Amino acid sequence: MLSEIRITGLGVIEDATLDLDPGFTAVTGETGAGKTMVVTGVNMLLGGRADSGLVRHGTRRARVEGRASGVPRAIVQQAEDRGGELDDDELLIARELSSEGRSRAFLGGASVPVSVLGEVSGDLVAIHGQADQWRLLQPARQRETLDTFAGKAVLVPLQEYSAAYKRHREVEAELTELTTRERDRLAEADLLRFGLDEIAKAEPLPGEDIELAAEEERLAYADGLRTAATSAGDALASEDLDSTRPNDVLGLLALAKQVLDAERDHDAKLAELADRAGELGYLAADLAQELSSYAADVDTDPARLAVVSERRSLLHGLVRKYGAEQGTVDEVLDWTKRSAARLADLDGSDERVEQLTAELAELDAKLAELGRQIREARIEASQRLGVAVSEELTGLAMPHAKLSVEVHETAAGPFGIDEVEFCFAANPGSPARPLQKAASGGELSRVMLALEVILSDTHPVPTLVFDEIDAGIGGRAAVEVGKRLARLAEKAQVIVVTHLPQVAAFADRHAVVLKSDDGSVTTSGLVALDDDARLKELSRMMAGLENSDAAQAHAEELLALAAERHKPRKKSRSKG
Repeated sequence: MLSEIRITGLGVIEDATLDLDPGFTAVTGETGAGKTMVVTGVNMLLGGRADSGLVRHGTRRARVEGRASGVPRAIVQQAEDRGGELDDDELLIARELSSEGRSRAFLGGASVPVSVLGEVSGDLVAIHGQADQWRLLQPARQRETLDTFAGKAVLVPLQEYSAAYKRHREVEAELTELTTRERDRLAEADLLRFGLDEIAKAEPLPGEDIELAAEEERLAYADGLRTAATSAGDALASEDLDSTRPNDVLGLLALAKQVLDAERDHDAKLAELADRAGELGYLAADLAQELSSYAADVDTDPARLAVVSERRSLLHGLVRKYGAEQGTVDEVLDWTKRSAARLADLDGSDERVEQLTAELAELDAKLAELGRQIREARIEASQRLGVAVSEELTGLAMPHAKLSVEVHETAAGPFGIDEVEFCFAANPGSPARPLQKAASGGELSRVMLALEVILSDTHPVPTLVFDEIDAGIGGRAAVEVGKRLARLAEKAQVIVVTHLPQVAAFADRHAVVLKSDDGSVTTSGLVALDDDARLKELSRMMAGLENSDAAQAHAEELLALAAERHKPRKKSRSKG
């Protein structure tokens, strides 16, 4: 439960702290004093949306802190997993909102995403206000309420049903895709087969196009290549022996070495140059031999040239169809691998259709069985819920009101095969009509409270916060609402923001939001009231006058009535 709430810089509240205990706490105050900001602050602690316009004018940020005691170990573990820790066995939950709209959240002293507050605080605190009453009119909310009341009998099979329904949608979508695009699949498969067959017949090899291009180049220029090699070889080593002076490179180098060798003994440098001339001679001889061999090997086969040109043309056609940016045979071979895999997928589609069809039939049967279980559990729970709410309404000054819960069978959806509708009749003989058409605002408030009292047994939450849930109620009905809230506070901590003295009188503690003389809220804006101050506040709420004798007398009467619930009941004596 919450042990403390502190609010700073939020709305009209500058700085206010509310100390809390178990039981029923009422928060009251004049209109505009800021009592609604208490609920707004708690909503921020739950990770709710926060508008920067809520930040008090003249301050940089608003901050709300809540201390929770008796926190379940699972929630403590979540906080510790995120770097937080307990402070004196209490979990500190905080939220900051800057005037620029930036929001920060803290759990156990550690900074966490705002969404984490919703995950954690939602198991600690629940808020109910007039907006929740109107949401109760929505079919989805009515179904959720019935399912919560039904408990495991609905929630367990519903969880399995939801998973099966999701898978059913996925299978159905894939099956539809496969069957409706069958013609496109067949056409794509035919194109892939044609391409793969065309490439298979050509049997291209990796890098073959590059090798053939080089070979074709050589064959096309064979005469020129041979002539160039022969001429260069003759220049290096001429076979003309009639000349008295060497006319080739080898002869000239030999002559140069001969002249240098004649004088090499006289200078080391010259000897070195003579050796280099000899080395050049050896190199020139090797080069001349290689040029001779190259000239002899040059192929001038026109038939081979024709074969190479034809092969290159075939490969070029494949590259143009199936290649990519580089335009090579290697890209064609890559396309072959991808296309073969895609064709295998397409050819396996018929088998996949059979698998999906069988799975869909199994899911249909499973959904039908689970839907039937859920429906039977809902119908059984709907009868109990209708009776329980009607009995609660009797205690809320609506002795003749009846709530019935109708469960209509419909097409299968994500939450089963049912539509749930709350129907209401305020008076005997009146036909039960949908709640949104039959209930007034005050009646709807009491239906909402009756549901909260009942659900507190099946789905308990440690702290319940009510914001003006008593709107549209007065007189005896308001007294009964106060009694029911007090009864609810026996099972959970209850915090109620109210404008009704009949409700506030039944609280175990009473706090008031005070305004200062200049219209702003003081730093001690939330004040816990003692008995005398509480009597004055109740008087003000009834008559607008704190010192009215009549109002104080009425307030004392209310407090006396509320005190009756704390007196032990006398046991009746059996007659002998």
